[in-house]
Amino acid sequence: MAQSQYTEDNIRSLDWKEHIRMRPGMYIGKLGDGSSADDGIYILLKEVIDNCIDEFVMGAGKTIEVSIREDKVTVRDYGRGIPLGKVVDVVSKMNTGGKYDTRAFKKSVGLNGVGTKAVNALSTYFRVESTRDGQSKSAEFTMGELVEEEFLEESSRRRGTKVTFTPDEGIFKKYRYRNEYVERMLRNYVYLNPGLTIMFNGEKFYSENGLRDLLEDYTNAEDMLYPIIHLKGDDIEVAITHSKTQYSEEYHSFVNGQHTTQGGTHQSAFREALVKTIRDFFGKNYDASDVRKSVIAAISIKVMEPVFESQTKTKLGSTDMGGDLPTVRTYINDFIGRELDNYLHKNQETAAKIQKKIIQAEKERKELSGIRKLARERAKKASLHNKKLRDCRVHLGDMKHDRRLESTLFITEGDSASGSITKSRDVNTQAVFSLRGKPLNSYGMSKKIVYENEEFNLLQAALNIEDSMEDLRYNNIVIATDADVDGMHIRLLLITFFLQFFPELIKEGHLYILQTPLFRVRDKKQTIYCYNEEERREAIGKLKGKPEITRFKGLGEISPDEFQHFIGDDIRLEPVMLDKAMSIEELLKFYMGKNTPDRQEFIIDNLKVEVDLVEDNAL
Repeated sequence: MAQSQYTEDNIRSLDWKEHIRMRPGMYIGKLGDGSSADDGIYILLKEVIDNCIDEFVMGAGKTIEVSIREDKVTVRDYGRGIPLGKVVDVVSKMNTGGKYDTRAFKKSVGLNGVGTKAVNALSTYFRVESTRDGQSKSAEFTMGELVEEEFLEESSRRRGTKVTFTPDEGIFKKYRYRNEYVERMLRNYVYLNPGLTIMFNGEKFYSENGLRDLLEDYTNAEDMLYPIIHLKGDDIEVAITHSKTQYSEEYHSFVNGQHTTQGGTHQSAFREALVKTIRDFFGKNYDASDVRKSVIAAISIKVMEPVFESQTKTKLGSTDMGGDLPTVRTYINDFIGRELDNYLHKNQETAAKIQKKIIQAEKERKELSGIRKLARERAKKASLHNKKLRDCRVHLGDMKHDRRLESTLFITEGDSASGSITKSRDVNTQAVFSLRGKPLNSYGMSKKIVYENEEFNLLQAALNIEDSMEDLRYNNIVIATDADVDGMHIRLLLITFFLQFFPELIKEGHLYILQTPLFRVRDKKQTIYCYNEEERREAIGKLKGKPEITRFKGLGEISPDEFQHFIGDDIRLEPVMLDKAMSIEELLKFYMGKNTPDRQEFIIDNLKVEVDLVEDNAL
């Protein structure tokens, strides 16, 4: 076999925009279409807003305006404005930016000077405009290429920076911004920056009480065991409560205003400090899992020149606070040990409720200890010889680059459907978990059922979420069932399971429903897959003659060759989101409790929509 030549001609030097466009994942994580909160289009938005936040932190500009109209995004701050002579360089030259000067940006999120360059390179339209000292300067780009630069001109506009961009649909396939994800991002920004106002498409976001407001907004008041404990220091803020009903721990952690969804050294230090302080206060060596069971907490710290484990900054790797401060672990332990201890001494009623909760958790843990041991052994034994879980290679540690954000677990039912997905999946990042029939309705049941029920026990083991969400093995959990009555019921039962025992999976945006086509429309030259009646009509209009139309009745009818189109680059995922107006207990009671007139009315109203659609299809 002839060897390929390796010469100077094989060596290429890419300019900054070529490299970003060729390897976008290195700069913004996964791409996606906007159905997931960590998809690339939200990272682009975040990178621009981060610069505005840094201005606010430095005391310049109290308002940020964000507008998203279809595919065009505009972000305007009222900070100091980019120095006019560097407007082009800041958004188009790597390793250029004010954040390398720690005198100007002491505790900034974006320290690598890449953010806006990535937005520029990955947008078909990018415009930056800076106003300061009565003058303005603007420049326009296409995919990172400068196409127009305006010279300095006199301006009466308020100082600040305005960035407008349109993500490249060639990179972000069929994308759309979901307001729910954008609003959550903006809420986090105002929680972390009390006094900041963000206007989004005319709606105002503002917070006076920081992380206390965060917990109040994300936790139903009736489910809080005691009033929120809110502690603040120079470079740290913490809010803590316990849930009356939730089983697992829930954390919202931030560094320099960045939402670290994967935690990191600060979150680990907080969990450790919480346990140590509670033990010391009560003089009891309580088990750590009992202390942290049902805790809901938020922590924010500010670090000099933070080091994150990826460009998307979702996990803190820094061990030092910076400057003359101690390590992150020591700093957090000292703060919690002092401030939480003081709070508990002054609020004996809250302390008593916490202790009662710990004792109850300890009792439940001991009652479950034997069952948990047997369940772990069953799960371990099952993983050795059965085919319920067909894992992916991303967990083997030999991937060429980190693709954990793409890791996906499909939960499906039936041999045909699971077989098709297994044969057509990307074995590097996609795993399959096969259900055996309909799962149990877990509404109102205790955690004991998770260990006693084989399906739930093995699913819990596959996800690796028994004790903590920090070790979640798959970033995306996708329910893949038929779009018929039985399939809908299975979806509801699985969502009930997650809401009942692992609600943070849904709160943190990890759970999705796989959308698969209802119709295949084809002629001799072209095949079009249609996900709804409107797409079917459009497909019939595109194809000449009388095309063949197939109505898919279930996932098992879709061949592996076809299935790869639906779980590959063109995958359509519908995120499962919580309605803030209802508590989890209210949701479960409504959908899974005894029949009520309200639910009957809900079913009748939605059934009418389905009947209308069927009648329309028959015409």
